[in-house]
Amino acid sequence: MKKQVNQVGLFVISILCFGCFLGFTEGTSHSIECSNSECQGQYQGAEFVNSSDIAHQFSNTMSAEVGDKLKELFKNGMYSQVDFENIEMTTKGMGSGNVIYFIKIPFKRVNSECEAYTSFDHVGGWNHNPALEARKKQLDKALMENHELYISDLKTTPEGLQEYWIQWKNKVTQSMCK
Repeated sequence: MKKQVNQVGLFVISILCFGCFLGFTEGTSHSIECSNSECQGQYQGAEFVNSSDIAHQFSNTMSAEVGDKLKELFKNGMYSQVDFENIEMTTKGMGSGNVIYFIKIPFKRVNSECEAYTSFDHVGGWNHNPALEARKKQLDKALMENHELYISDLKTTPEGLQEYWIQWKNKVTQSMCK
C-alpha cells in the first residue's frame, strides 16, 4: 500500500512538473526546414523568459541544423559552404514581448571536398556587440592545424539582433584536408 502511494505521489509530481514545462514553452514555436540549397527556420514567441534570451537561442538550434545538413551534403558528394552574402535574418516584433525571428541560410556549391565547410556556428545577441574574440578562442580547439575560421560580416536586423555566422572544416568529416 505504501509503495502504491509513493508511486501515485511520484506520478502527480511528474504531471505537475510536465505542466510547468508546458507553461514555459506555451505560446512559443519554432520550425526549421533544410533542402540541398538552404536551411530556413522561424521562431515565434517570447524574447526573454526568466532573463534567459529564449528567442536568440534559436540561432543555436539553427546552427546545429545547418552543420548537420552541410555534413550530409558532403557525404553525398555535394560539397558546399554557407553563402554568407545571402543570409537573411528578420526579428519582427522585437521589444513587444512576442518576436518572430526568421533565418534563411543559403548554401553554395564548391568544386572539391577541401573547399567545403562542414561545421557551422554563430555568435551574437540583441543590441550589443557580439563577443567574437571569445567565440574564436572557444572554437580554436575545433580547428585542424593550419586552418582558420571563415567568419561572415556582422549581420544586423533593423530591430537590433546582431550575428556573426562562422564556418570551418570539421576535423572528422574532412580529415583528408589536412
